[in-house]
Amino acid sequence: MKKLFSIITAIAVIVGAIAFLYPGQRVTATGTTVQWLADNQPVIGEFKQALAPRQLEFPRDLGPHNDYQTEWWYYTGNLETDTGRPFGYELTFFRRALTPQVTLTSNSQWRSNQVYFAHFTISDIAANKFYPKEQFSRGAANIASAQSEPYGVWLNNWSVSEMAPGKVQLKAQTDKVSLNLVLEQTIPPVLQGDKGYSRKGVEPGNASYYYSIVQQKTAGTVTIGDKSYQVTGKSWKDHEFSTSFLSKGDIGWDWFSLQLNNDTALMLYLLRREDGTIEPLSSGNFIAADGSVQKLAPTDWQIEVLDTWKSPNNGAKYPSKWQINIPKLDLSLEGKPLMANQELDISTVYWEGAVGFNGEMKGERVEAKGYVELTGYADNDLSEVL
Repeated sequence: MKKLFSIITAIAVIVGAIAFLYPGQRVTATGTTVQWLADNQPVIGEFKQALAPRQLEFPRDLGPHNDYQTEWWYYTGNLETDTGRPFGYELTFFRRALTPQVTLTSNSQWRSNQVYFAHFTISDIAANKFYPKEQFSRGAANIASAQSEPYGVWLNNWSVSEMAPGKVQLKAQTDKVSLNLVLEQTIPPVLQGDKGYSRKGVEPGNASYYYSIVQQKTAGTVTIGDKSYQVTGKSWKDHEFSTSFLSKGDIGWDWFSLQLNNDTALMLYLLRREDGTIEPLSSGNFIAADGSVQKLAPTDWQIEVLDTWKSPNNGAKYPSKWQINIPKLDLSLEGKPLMANQELDISTVYWEGAVGFNGEMKGERVEAKGYVELTGYADNDLSEVL
């Protein structure tokens, strides 16, 4: 009950602030549900849109793009202790613009047209325990924001901070768990889609600018209760910004980020349609150990769902075991979640969890660990917000 009250209070505070600062913005709260825009259609106005490829530059594009409506910085990783105890984590920061860029008429440090929210989870695989948490804040008074140089994203006591070029520290803490990790880049950023231009639908502007940083060496501590564990592993970062929405007939997505033990990586992004087909603009990339990228279209892969899991929280049924075949890579993988219940049943509902795969590539045995995100399977789903 305390958790429910805290969520309702946080949402009430942020929605109240929005209503005060921008009375014309369509934002409502019912129970623990946040509805940002009616019918999932953005108010385009003067927001910039992803209309064509652009030159992504670093470190400039590590930071925020406030003239686009939606943006997120997404970190996941698979970790273990020196005795092999496994953990997974997610730390994602979302930015949502309430209006196009405006000149604020007040000098108050509290006035802003940007809202930040963040999701943090720890998957304690050995104990079969999942710890999800979220926070909300306006992008004001230095409570929540992002910057390019030095790179950083933060919301209250959750943060990503650049320590040196290509090296960042992640920190997040709740009353039950905490995370303190250092991530080191090993290969250059991977530009997803067409040189970073990732189309999500046929409508003009229904696209994002999207890059990933994969195979990041990771070390630090995971704390569960009063016990801390020294861990190492690998992390994945995604950063997207856009003013876009799901096309009519699209209901959600299945997103795979897999890091193989031969130092390669695989991203597959499947937009699902109401009729059971896959949006033709779904895409993927195979990243070689040297950082070179091979594009993958939906015709290049076959994904078979071998099992499902039903949420005890809301009855949603999610895929929970997969067979992935990519003939052009001579790659075949079979995998499943490292534990079943990794559903974030918070103000938005989606499944995001640590997974493990095994298979063969070019006749050699391979293993992969990573994360899968599943949206559009439950009411009040993440795909309705973004």
